[in-house]
Amino acid sequence: MSDDAASAFVPGHITGFFTPHEHDDPTKAGSQGAGLTLSDGVTVEVRPADRTEVYLDDTSIEMEPVERVLDALDVSARVSAEAEVPIGAGFGVSGAMALGTALAANRRFSRQLSENELITIAHGAEVQSGTGLGDVVAQARGGIPIRLEPGGPQDNLLDGIPRRARVEYVTFGELPTKTVIGGNTEALEQAGTEALSLVVGEPTLTSFIYASRRFAREAGLLTETVRDAIRDVGEVDGEASMAMLGETVFALGTGLSDAGYDPEVCHTHSAGAIPR
Repeated sequence: MSDDAASAFVPGHITGFFTPHEHDDPTKAGSQGAGLTLSDGVTVEVRPADRTEVYLDDTSIEMEPVERVLDALDVSARVSAEAEVPIGAGFGVSGAMALGTALAANRRFSRQLSENELITIAHGAEVQSGTGLGDVVAQARGGIPIRLEPGGPQDNLLDGIPRRARVEYVTFGELPTKTVIGGNTEALEQAGTEALSLVVGEPTLTSFIYASRRFAREAGLLTETVRDAIRDVGEVDGEASMAMLGETVFALGTGLSDAGYDPEVCHTHSAGAIPR
């Protein structure tokens, strides 16, 4: 990293299940649900520039949440991100870039905002952009977060499952977030409410993966490829489910390996986003 830049690491985030909540104020909108933050994540570097440019893995991209974060901080910058997780496949890359940009830009431009203020900015930017509802607050917390109430830090309520786990994942393709959370969400909301109730009553990894798998099925989100992979893991006595929102299957322990897949391997991340 050069002397004129600041950076931050943000863990990837796999959502197992969620219930969307709309609100006129984007910092109060969001989702309830639960997921896993990952030791595989996104590193974001911010340096001053005459005009804002955003790069992901050395490719110039349009990333509305990042641009909204920089606008809120009243700066222009070159933002360069490197992702260890697949893009557009249910790993919270846009949320990671928004939060990483907020943390790094705050440091580089001496904005002197608190963690909660920066998380609120990044969360609101994601909601306004339609790219996510709960990744940012989960990534800021780390661990295995349970989002009991929606919104940014001033409104939400987070808990967690006190465990660390090996996580395997395979990605078969993308599912556009806007398509899923922008349509008829009645079945999704019902399934998400039931899944959260189950995990709150029994906050364990076993309960989480079961609730996630049932949610994916009852919300009508399973693709044939994902369904087959989850079944394959179950046939070798493993536990797997679908990442929200992507055509991605994740498993605890060695489930995917045991089923004959060649997965990426990481662990749940013990901390949240970290400025560097």
